[in-house]
Amino acid sequence: MREGFVYILTNRKNGVLYIGSTNDLARRLEQHRAGSVPGFAKKYQCRRLPWFERFDNIHDARVVERRMKAWKRDWKIELIEKTNPGWSDLSDRLV
Repeated sequence: MREGFVYILTNRKNGVLYIGSTNDLARRLEQHRAGSVPGFAKKYQCRRLPWFERFDNIHDARVVERRMKAWKRDWKIELIEKTNPGWSDLSDRLV
């Protein structure tokens, strides 16, 4: 089974938050940044990656994604700020 990722995108620090999952985070991030993925992230220009987590399989990532989408906004912000208080774009860590 393929590895998976859960990720949070934003348009700026403390801005709009988008949560997704994928089996290829680098490719998915390129799609978001190119605007080729229609929907919420494109509408609100969510292109910065302040948080992501890798899973051994995509199924586990999708389960966590669904749970996180039900979280309160404050919980999501707390998750980001625990490891990335400056909300830096972590896309360079994908190589």
